[in-house]
Amino acid sequence: MKQYNINRLFIILLGFMITLPLKSQTADSLDHYLEIAGKNNPGLNADFLAYKASLEKVPQAGAWPDPNLDIGFFLKPMDIVGGRQIADFTLMQMFPWFGTKKAAQTEATHMAKMAYEKFRETRDNLYLQVYTQWYILATLAEQLNNNRENLQLLKQLEELAIRKVSSPYSGSSSGYTVPAPSPATKSSSSSPTSGGMAGMGSMGGSTTSSATTSSSMSGMGSAGSSMSSGMGSAAPGMSDVLRVQLEMVEIENNIESILSDIAAEKAKFNALLNRPVDFEVVVPDSISKVDYLFYKVSSMREIEKQNPMLGMLEEEEQAYRAKREMDQKMSYPMFGIGLQYMLIGKSKPDPMNPGVAPEMTGMDMVMPMFSITIPLYRNKYNAQQRESRFMWQSAREKYNNTINILQSDLFKLKQQLDNAERKIALYRKQEQLARTTYQLVVQEFVSAKSDLTNVIQVQRQLLDYQLRQAETIAEYNTIVASIQKLHSFDTTNI
Repeated sequence: MKQYNINRLFIILLGFMITLPLKSQTADSLDHYLEIAGKNNPGLNADFLAYKASLEKVPQAGAWPDPNLDIGFFLKPMDIVGGRQIADFTLMQMFPWFGTKKAAQTEATHMAKMAYEKFRETRDNLYLQVYTQWYILATLAEQLNNNRENLQLLKQLEELAIRKVSSPYSGSSSGYTVPAPSPATKSSSSSPTSGGMAGMGSMGGSTTSSATTSSSMSGMGSAGSSMSSGMGSAAPGMSDVLRVQLEMVEIENNIESILSDIAAEKAKFNALLNRPVDFEVVVPDSISKVDYLFYKVSSMREIEKQNPMLGMLEEEEQAYRAKREMDQKMSYPMFGIGLQYMLIGKSKPDPMNPGVAPEMTGMDMVMPMFSITIPLYRNKYNAQQRESRFMWQSAREKYNNTINILQSDLFKLKQQLDNAERKIALYRKQEQLARTTYQLVVQEFVSAKSDLTNVIQVQRQLLDYQLRQAETIAEYNTIVASIQKLHSFDTTNI
């Protein structure tokens, strides 16, 4: 019984240790989607299969040349001394110069490594696309939440405006206030890199759009006043109710547009994972800034060590170096060792001496053979060696040029990262000031010290700052992913 309990405890602990890493990766996490993309993406699988195919070239390059077997039959046996030759068999095996096979295998190995580096580059590009698409979806989800919260605030403003219409002289004593948006509320866009103000058409922060919307609202207010006059009683504050309703219609249209954008972006995200376009994708409701510290020296060192483009060019240079060595050895003689076997039948009896048979008649002959190729025309071999030398020198120059390009890209991304970080801090300050202003303007509207136009204008500014902050956070995270791609995603995780 005691032994059974010990075994049972061991099985439980073993099962806990096995499932522990799985619990740290939920089904809706970004790492989980990256793993699915790495397994299912057809383009990535195609490059991996090409790498496996290139590995099969290594044993081919190191194989011996196939032996050559020559077989000849005489339709009419030929009389020779000692018999009649019936057939001739010649087997020859050629051997290249010493070290030629090794050089060929080295070249094939480096070519296979080039294919692997190309696979890594494709994988990194795929991961960057998944990161970018994930941030777009997270930004759209946050934008949807912001519009819905804005719609709730407008409904509260509508209720307050209706109360003021029914009791126009009790604004300061009504005791009703509109709560300010939550500090954790952030807005976002449909694309972190394109500015993404399409989904927030009526909430743009520009003065022109605000003025235009205010003018259209004033028109609606006038229409509402005319309608009220036509009814025989001009209700004070009815224009405020119509303005709020106009804003609500615009927000409802924005919500429908965002839902349509989310469906399109989910289809694009699922395409990267090679899943059905309508497959559900779970993203967080809000987007947060990733923690990242940039170090110039270590970043360049990681790029030189891990970047697949540089690795591909290094392997290309080494492959051409090995090819040049192989071309040099191919310009040396090749040796062949073989064996010739002649099938000889017995000679016909001599009619002059019918009782006398020739000696050694009908004995087969075996003859060892040795051959050698003479590479007499040297221009061909010299040109091959010069070609290989120029090619590996070209690969070296491409390597240096790629380092310069990657270095400039790194500093450009660092500059964009700094700008995004400054914008995030700026929009946070503006959001705080706008939130405080919004609370004051709502109180002034309740006490009839301000009109609804000021409330809507400040609310638009607040939402615009939240939107820009979410956009900039998405842009910041995408830039971080781009920097990590330069390092390769082998040793990094965002």
